[in-house]
Amino acid sequence: MADEILQWHDGFHAALQIELQGESAHLRFCSEYELYKKSLRIDTVVIKESDAKPIQKNIGKIFRKHNLIEYKSPDDYLSIDDFYKVYGYACLYQSNTEKVHGISMEDITITFVCSHFPRKMLKLLKKERGIGVVRKGKGIYQLTNDPISMQIIVNTQLSPKENVWLCSLKRDLAMDINTKRLLREYKGHRESNLYQAAMDLIMRANQKTMEEAGNMVCDAIKEIFADEWKKQELKFQEKEVQFQEKELRLQEKESQINEKESQINEKESQMQKKEIQLKRLENRMETLIQLLINNNLLDDLKKISMDKTYREQMYQRYGL
Repeated sequence: MADEILQWHDGFHAALQIELQGESAHLRFCSEYELYKKSLRIDTVVIKESDAKPIQKNIGKIFRKHNLIEYKSPDDYLSIDDFYKVYGYACLYQSNTEKVHGISMEDITITFVCSHFPRKMLKLLKKERGIGVVRKGKGIYQLTNDPISMQIIVNTQLSPKENVWLCSLKRDLAMDINTKRLLREYKGHRESNLYQAAMDLIMRANQKTMEEAGNMVCDAIKEIFADEWKKQELKFQEKEVQFQEKELRLQEKESQINEKESQINEKESQMQKKEIQLKRLENRMETLIQLLINNNLLDDLKKISMDKTYREQMYQRYGL
């Protein structure tokens, strides 16, 4: 079965914002930024809204006003062609303004983010353009001898303590203390769309690893989300009690309804008996009257209408 195509760039854009969220008030992030009306797009542009405060986060210390970022997924590598493409994008970005020299090249930086150190590309840059490279920290390399400020971030070499989200954008994530830190941080921000996007990509990229780790993954997740699961368990127990109480109330109501229905049926039966009895009395009276008329006993007819005892005697006489 073919491997699932993962949207690494979406996850990267989310992870990048998470890493820089401490200074997000000064930054504006533009995913798939359209350089021209034609299909020329840079992966991410970070626009620094204020020049007053420099970015303190390790991956953003190079940032100026306009910061172009090219991301290569773990399955890809950074080549010399990628370098010139993005360098060209920076020039197009500078020229795509309403007025002449609306953006100074001094205000533009380029950041390449990749999983593998691009030795071949750096060797060619040194040979062709005299561009050197200086390591500024774990996984962060600054390019020198060029008018545009540029850096390369090898996300797999970054400090997990400082850049746990970018570090986790890989296919061989291990269930270690760094991954537990990642899960704990996600736990505290799981309602955030950014954290959901980044975590979804990381989990799907490492699905095989997660399956092979088996119980270790489950134990780690249980440990981190123990408090939450305990709360959920209590909620389920409360709901179960509420359900049982509701079921009991329904049973009591059903019993009351059945009792009322039984009383109504009893009353209906009594009414039917009374109706039958009344009908019989009416029929007996009609028969007696008809017999008295037929026998021309008009005095008796008058007397039975006023004397109940006499009427009963006449019923007996005629066998009614």
